[in-house]
Amino acid sequence: MTAIPLGGLGEFDRIRAIAAALGPDAGVLGDDTAAVPPGQGTLLVSTDASVENVHFKRAWLTPGEIGWRAAASALSDLAAAAAVPAGLTVALTVPVDCSEAELVALMRGVGDAARAAGCQVLGGDLSTGTALSLAITVFGYADPPMSRRGAKAGDGVWVTGALGGARAALVAWRDGRAPEPRAHLAFAHPLPRVEVARWLREHGATAMMDISDGLGGDAQHLAAASGVGLRLELERVPVHAAVATAAATAGEDPAFFAAVGGEDYELLVTLPTDFAGAAECLAATGIPLTRVGLVRRDPGVVATLMGTVVVVSGFQHSL
Repeated sequence: MTAIPLGGLGEFDRIRAIAAALGPDAGVLGDDTAAVPPGQGTLLVSTDASVENVHFKRAWLTPGEIGWRAAASALSDLAAAAAVPAGLTVALTVPVDCSEAELVALMRGVGDAARAAGCQVLGGDLSTGTALSLAITVFGYADPPMSRRGAKAGDGVWVTGALGGARAALVAWRDGRAPEPRAHLAFAHPLPRVEVARWLREHGATAMMDISDGLGGDAQHLAAASGVGLRLELERVPVHAAVATAAATAGEDPAFFAAVGGEDYELLVTLPTDFAGAAECLAATGIPLTRVGLVRRDPGVVATLMGTVVVVSGFQHSL
């Protein structure tokens, strides 16, 4: 990679080290602005912050995992719009005890997530602060973009993948235990559903968003945006393999445990009532798709577990 045109030492040496670590995962760096590569459709922009002691603790994750997770959570917003990622920028605040090696590993994790989504790191900003923070802005194109608005009474309510893995890891860490590897992976290495989101749009999806505030919380967001209500049948919820032990420890039903956990970054999507393409979706994208409820005319979200009404609150991003 050609050396970026920066003078001086100190902070600029760190930027040069980051650029060298990113290699082909970085765009043209060194100017005060970045050029967003062209794409087809509407340009979409989203910003997502990942803050130490709010969204993660450094003791829980490697620097590379922190970088991946921060970038993946931001890229998940593009997935929810069925967008093709075009690039991202990173406004990075680092505490004084963060070494250059840790900083480089963190940004390599960001670059790995960008590459996995088919885009590059276009630039950013570096400053010093009291806690580690990554404010990531993502750019992408959709033709047309999906939104939370558009769900219609009679549509089915579906989710991708499996839920609850990230919460299983959090429960373990909060209890002073190391989470089992599958739970750790779910929290540290979420996978933005970029490809399956576009498949869903092409197969009639009426509304879509990613699940960051938990199924219970995000169902309320989608219902409000679409001006409808949702009925969730929690026994249908696809439960992550790491949930069983964590739910037993918490004294909760596994499906309920999964429904109130956040930061899974799966998709919540509504599809026409006659949609029957779950097997086709799995074959085309490798991602399972599960029906968990129904769109109603009456506003609000009603959740049941084996026929009994239960309250499913949203997930709080606080440690």
